[in-house]
Amino acid sequence: MEELMEMLECIEDKRQQSKVRYPIKEIVLIVFSCTLSNVDEWEDMEMWANHYIDLLREYLPFENGRPSHDTIQRVMGMINPEYIQQAYNKWTSMLEKEEKEKFKKIIAIDGKTMCGNRQNGSKPNHIVTAWNGEDGYSLGQQKTDEKSNEIKAIPKLLEKINIKNTVVTIDAMGTQTAIAEKIKIKKGDYVLAVKDNQKILFKEISLYFKDEEHLKKIISKGNYLRTSEKNHGSADVREYYQTNSINWLSNKEKWKGIKSIGMVIRTHNGVTERRYYISSLNPDIKTFSRAVRGHWSVEAMHWQLDVTFKEDNNHTLDKIAAENQNIIRKWCLTALKQATFMNGKVKSMRQKRMVISFSPIKYLDYVLSL
Repeated sequence: MEELMEMLECIEDKRQQSKVRYPIKEIVLIVFSCTLSNVDEWEDMEMWANHYIDLLREYLPFENGRPSHDTIQRVMGMINPEYIQQAYNKWTSMLEKEEKEKFKKIIAIDGKTMCGNRQNGSKPNHIVTAWNGEDGYSLGQQKTDEKSNEIKAIPKLLEKINIKNTVVTIDAMGTQTAIAEKIKIKKGDYVLAVKDNQKILFKEISLYFKDEEHLKKIISKGNYLRTSEKNHGSADVREYYQTNSINWLSNKEKWKGIKSIGMVIRTHNGVTERRYYISSLNPDIKTFSRAVRGHWSVEAMHWQLDVTFKEDNNHTLDKIAAENQNIIRKWCLTALKQATFMNGKVKSMRQKRMVISFSPIKYLDYVLSL
């Protein structure tokens, strides 16, 4: 808990200090504690803080008691989201694992619209996040006003984060020559999805993988992997192919660092789909499959924001306050993933929030001290 309080020190308070009744650390502690405790609305946060003021005072003074919900929301709208993200990053730096020295991190980049943030025709926040799915935390994010602007937001996000010696995965919208170049300049590698927004590239790669002789050659070189697992009671089969035989690829020189192409065939419930990729990796089928699967982790995180934290039902209209809530939800999701309740019997994030809500006095200190 002391470490968390120290990390909150990096959040700059630009208010006139002589008039400050509630320090920023107190406000953020309330929002963080409430988000862990299944409390999502500002009015409910005020009630929760009033009920658990003695618990909050174990960590910070709260000399003026609990703030009103208007004050909580107003102050959260005054904090630069970069400061919340910096505090989150300092906390996640303690989660580093030794095996990361052996395996490249997979960083999945994708965007999500905060649907409840829409007002009178104004566009809601669209947040593009860089997510380390294997360890379950965000490296950073970039706000834009709509999904179509992801192409501009991704290079800004890449500029802010360290991707050296990692593999960055992005869906087809982000498969742009400038983005591939940015990743290589930042000393990362990429696995980028290819769809018909890159018509020539998609046509050439899909035609290549339709040739059975090409597939046999890939298999003979050991650049093939088949996995099968149960998904909702039925087999979910994935076949991964990767090759560095790309001299025939037109406009290859436009894609900085490109070394291979790949295909994934997924068969589930009798339906088969094929997905195609370009990559700066030399053929390494295990890393390629990790990267493809790793990208699904950011979509799972977005699902958690909606289902576990009910983000789309939250109608915070202040854009900055809403973005800060988004970062804190991800921070809490990371903390909940690390926490173990009832000897590991409680596994879902929703149930973990519920357990904390039953007894914040018992569980909050444990989670905040992870």
